[in-house]
Amino acid sequence: MKKPILIKFAKRVREERKKLELSQEEFAAKAGFHRTYIGMIERAERNITLSNIEKLSKALKVTVSILLKGI
Repeated sequence: MKKPILIKFAKRVREERKKLELSQEEFAAKAGFHRTYIGMIERAERNITLSNIEKLSKALKVTVSILLKGI
């Protein structure tokens, strides 16, 4: 069973990516990850580190607090 915190985070990442109209592949390239890793994050299959959350936030041009807001 997926943890609720991962599901909420996954939804937020997907929402922010779509606001920028980025594909998972484009987003992965900006963040320095593989496309499949981004997919796993957005499906709440990965419990990622804080340093990777920071990379995601930079690629999305938002603060870490925006990604974690309401979680």
